[in-house]
Amino acid sequence: MSQSKPRFCLVPQLKGLGGMVSFQARLAAGLKQRGYAVTYSLDDPPYAAVLVVGGTRQLAGLWRAKRAGIPIVQRLDGRNWMHRLGRSSVRHYLRAEYGNWLLAYIRRHLADRIVYQSQFSREWWERAAGPTLKPYRVVYNGVDLQQFHPSGPAEPAEAPYRLLLVEGNLRGGYELGLEHALALAEQLTETHRLPLELAVVGRVDDNLRLSVNARARFPVVWYGQVPAERIPEIDRSAFVLFSADLNPACPNAVIEAMACGVPVVGYATGALPELVPETAGRLSPYGGDPWNLDPPDVPGLAQAVLDVIPRRVSLQAGARQQA
Repeated sequence: MSQSKPRFCLVPQLKGLGGMVSFQARLAAGLKQRGYAVTYSLDDPPYAAVLVVGGTRQLAGLWRAKRAGIPIVQRLDGRNWMHRLGRSSVRHYLRAEYGNWLLAYIRRHLADRIVYQSQFSREWWERAAGPTLKPYRVVYNGVDLQQFHPSGPAEPAEAPYRLLLVEGNLRGGYELGLEHALALAEQLTETHRLPLELAVVGRVDDNLRLSVNARARFPVVWYGQVPAERIPEIDRSAFVLFSADLNPACPNAVIEAMACGVPVVGYATGALPELVPETAGRLSPYGGDPWNLDPPDVPGLAQAVLDVIPRRVSLQAGARQQA
């Protein structure tokens, strides 16, 4: 008689600690397809193991599971950091600090194993919160290669070259990524006379969008927040994806774009050097200290984009292979 497969508890992620909710949904779907049962409540035993996606306030429930001998696995990306540079409200600052404390507390006292999204993420945590003797693995984010594919419909691009920026949120201090994209587009159009349009996917405040429209000397297409199923066709409309997040742990947008055969450009910060080899795009030195938000080397980044254009066909294949 065959033994039934174990059941797992996926602890719902604390709001505001990052963009891993979609990951949890995909993981649950994958487990169920393989015949594993899933619960989202620590008060719904039995389960063989607990996965904490980032952090949670349910510390008492985790302690009960730990005392019962149930393994706890914590998946970690990065830490909140931009709020410390004076780019957020007091409320956002306190919430970000509380989030960091929860993540660190679970990592140190409750988790039996750690899954980091990248080597950069692991090194960041060990530098900021100290090393731990807990067993760990580095598991990069992945995407469905059937959904994210170079073949398929694409959004029409009016300009010969479409520079694409895809971020879940471009607010609360992350407007800086949009400003870097605008500076890059301006360098390419004004200095290098490259005809292009900038396409932006993600939540943007209305006032910022109006300000950008008033000062941009090139077309800007605003998609806002879009359903995940629309991302592949938008990706395929671009000649390059600009990864705007500074010091990212493992950005989904980069892997999704590469899976669609879109070369990636960005500054060589965070986990990007681990994710984007020269066969899949171009990374440029930041030119200062990104942790202090020093002004970046925009001309160097523009040259990286220009290096992509004559090599785009080979880079498309390389990007897909890397994904």
